Amino acid sequence: MESTRTAQPASDPNALDLGLPSVVRDPALPARVRIHEVGARDGLQNESALVPVEVKAEFIARLAAAGLRTIEATSFVHPKWVPQLADAEELLPRLTELRGQYPGLRLPVLVPNERGLERALAHGADEVAVFASATETFAQRNLNRSMAEALEMFRPVVGRATEHGLTVRGYLSMCFGDPWEGPVAPEQVVEAGLRLIELGCAELSLGDTIGVATPGQVAALLEAFTRSGVPVARLAVHFHDTYGQALSNTLTALRHGVTVVDSSAGGLGGCPYAKSATGNLATEDLVWMLHGLGIETGVDLAALVGTSAWLARQLGRPSPSRAVQALAGPTGSPSAAN
Repeated sequence: MESTRTAQPASDPNALDLGLPSVVRDPALPARVRIHEVGARDGLQNESALVPVEVKAEFIARLAAAGLRTIEATSFVHPKWVPQLADAEELLPRLTELRGQYPGLRLPVLVPNERGLERALAHGADEVAVFASATETFAQRNLNRSMAEALEMFRPVVGRATEHGLTVRGYLSMCFGDPWEGPVAPEQVVEAGLRLIELGCAELSLGDTIGVATPGQVAALLEAFTRSGVPVARLAVHFHDTYGQALSNTLTALRHGVTVVDSSAGGLGGCPYAKSATGNLATEDLVWMLHGLGIETGVDLAALVGTSAWLARQLGRPSPSRAVQALAGPTGSPSAAN
């Protein structure tokens, strides 16, 4: 393995620069990972207080400036169900200039049904995602439909979006464990995932919604998808950190060829329909690990930490991200971060 240490501070040539990780490249891992940032949607939808649209727009702009190129912006669900994202129609037009400022920037939005797709199209969305479940109980609680009924509901959504030239991502929740049904068999997840792919989803994000997955489970599920004929290039992983396993699960996924990882700046998020779900994998923690492995992300870690520290001040509480706490101080909201 190639080992590269970070530059040391001039004042003490023997001191470790804690602002950057030491790099030891593992040739068995991907050279580059695309981070699918979900903080502005999955993160903020779980906040009890409504975040002003101006703050959301600036948050997304700061994330783009930090180098993130896939930022899930919002959701076109009915405001009754997710009032935190009721301003989607006001937010999306505010982001138009970002695409010109940052070439290659992707701003996907979540759509639950045809009405949501219509609203998204009317306000300039060019990439969408649908949200399904690998278990019956969560499908009923989250979508008020059976798994089969939910997939049929998504059929015209994916079809129309594809006809309009939009890329569609499929989220699959409860892929490792369900608070009502217990452990979920890999074959059950693969069956639901194949249905989403057959509908026309270009990418499938495998979600550990309540954060119970272990590396062995992750390996078993990815191997099951490989046996089913799904290329690993079409898979992404989405881990919650309930038991502190999100990074180890991510590393396992990388060793199995996954190159797209969902994460949330500052570790924001959870799931309003599964109370045992805690925060998402923090993007800063992920970037620290990836950069330490010599994996390219295109992300400026210092700028990202500053962004999450800024948002922590807007929310009035410290960031749960361990990297933010380490790099920005114990409160995760230093006065130096603009």
